[in-house]
Amino acid sequence: MTGTIDFYTNPMSRGRIAHWMLEEVGAPYRTHYLGFGPEMNRAEYLAINPLGKVPAIRHGRHVVTECAAICTYLAEAFPEAELTPTSDGRADFYRWMFFAAGPLEAALVNRALGVEVPEERRGMVGYAKLERMFDALEGAVAGREFIAGSRFSAADVYVGSQIGWGLQFGSIEPRPAFKDYWARIAGRPARARAEAADNAAMPARAAAAG
Repeated sequence: MTGTIDFYTNPMSRGRIAHWMLEEVGAPYRTHYLGFGPEMNRAEYLAINPLGKVPAIRHGRHVVTECAAICTYLAEAFPEAELTPTSDGRADFYRWMFFAAGPLEAALVNRALGVEVPEERRGMVGYAKLERMFDALEGAVAGREFIAGSRFSAADVYVGSQIGWGLQFGSIEPRPAFKDYWARIAGRPARARAEAADNAAMPARAAAAG
């Protein structure tokens, strides 16, 4: 598919993950920075994402929300970027992409909110126990360069971002395997470009909010 992608985000949001992915893909896109609150709840944007949250992309007639879905869609829509794994890594790609979107994110949000799941209710949450969830994630990144096969993929963008933020803000245990994995992928030029654009947008968004 051709055509410019419209990208809706806020520089202090999960949109940074999608921004990195857009830079990895290399397709033309327009960035629309939205403020939290009223700006994301205007009718024009609610027509794109009824939840009034970012990020979202519009590509032709297609709208995609949720970071994991955006990363997966872009990888498959632009195969020339080679951000989907070969057949040998495809199972790991989907497994860890949606592990991070489901159990990992739920666990980290609950931890940040101070939510303690009672022992007798742990069967109701996808991550079971935090320690067990971190063990599983460690097994996914330890002893391998990338999370899904022999080359960098969209799963590294998404899972790697979750690990990087978790290490930065203390929501993920600073295990050596996590730090080593993040160090291997954090210096990619595409991430640096996206980070520079988002960092430059932060003062403008802060001024608009004030």
